[in-house]
Amino acid sequence: MAAMTAFGTVMLVLVTVINIVNYCQTTRRQDELAENLLSHGRSAYAEPQKPPPPFADIRGGGPEAEFTTRFFVMYCGPGGDIQVVSREHIASIDEETAREYTEEVLKKGKERGYYGDYRYRVDREEAGMTVLFLNSSHALQFMKSLLLVSLAIGSGSILLVFILVIFFSQYAIKPYVKNMERQKRFITDASHELKTPITSIATSADIAAMEYEGDEWISNIRKQTARLARLVNELVALSRLDEEMPFPEKNWFSLSDAAWEAAEPFGVLAKAKGKKYFQEIEEGMALYGDRDSIQQMISILLDNGIKYSGECGEVHLYIYHRRRKIYIEVSNTCDLPDISGLDRLFDRFYRLDASRSSHSGGSGIGLSMARAIAEAHGGRIGVESEGGKSICFQVVLAGTVNGKQSKQ
Repeated sequence: MAAMTAFGTVMLVLVTVINIVNYCQTTRRQDELAENLLSHGRSAYAEPQKPPPPFADIRGGGPEAEFTTRFFVMYCGPGGDIQVVSREHIASIDEETAREYTEEVLKKGKERGYYGDYRYRVDREEAGMTVLFLNSSHALQFMKSLLLVSLAIGSGSILLVFILVIFFSQYAIKPYVKNMERQKRFITDASHELKTPITSIATSADIAAMEYEGDEWISNIRKQTARLARLVNELVALSRLDEEMPFPEKNWFSLSDAAWEAAEPFGVLAKAKGKKYFQEIEEGMALYGDRDSIQQMISILLDNGIKYSGECGEVHLYIYHRRRKIYIEVSNTCDLPDISGLDRLFDRFYRLDASRSSHSGGSGIGLSMARAIAEAHGGRIGVESEGGKSICFQVVLAGTVNGKQSKQ
């Protein structure tokens, strides 16, 4: 897409510039010829008793100009009434048509322009007006032909490059695809290999705790082992979310009911930690996707909000629909000295405040999982903060409301 966008833009600019330059040059030549013809006609009309100057005197005319240049001239009075019609150099226009053309051109009020196959030039003087119509059918046909040819060449070039890009891009991205597959395989294999020693350590710690009850070191081993096991499980889950079809079996489910179920434990948790919790979940909303993963996403956002809302903080959950979209917003009070890195919160293992994150026991990949889940359901997730005093995560999904399906 990047390659085709760049090449298509270059071709569009090239075709546009070529045709604009050709139009300007062709029009300029037509205007110069029309001006010379007007000068030629003035001398002939001013002294009709004298023979008109030879056509070869017209700049760029040459000896064949009299036979290749087709035009007619209309001489009008100060009020615009046509007094003299000169059609000696054209046979395809009768006097009535010539008068009609002149009236239409004078209504426009312009000194020059195109009218049909003619390039006209209006010369206004105190004694009256002279209107010259120069047959420009060949010039106009050349401009149209150049436009069609350039468009055809440009379109053909874009199509050819598109085929070549598709063909060669497979080889260009092949190493990257292999590296990604190896990385996913490594994470999955390493996670499975780590589960055995982690389980062994946890079992040994439990047995040691029975013999040395209350030992500080054993308690720390059990805590870190549980954290490591949770991190391994999250890495496996995140690796699966990166697959092309992380949820092969999607179904319609009630998002309102799923959200109520996922949010219920966090009200009690917030109260136990001395924090205020508010929620508003609109009824009648449904979503096509994986119910468990959506609940996991809501749990991640609420858990994040309670962890980092500070003492006596507030956490808000709003789920509503607007214009065929479903919005999930989780906000909490906080104290962030620097909000420049908010967009990086969804990067794996990134933390705005490493010391507080370590104290809270976070692994740094929860928000990465939330983003992966949102994107796997065709949605998006964003974050914003008001002066570092509050932070809000917003998920936008396509679903249904009251049985009316929303188009994604």
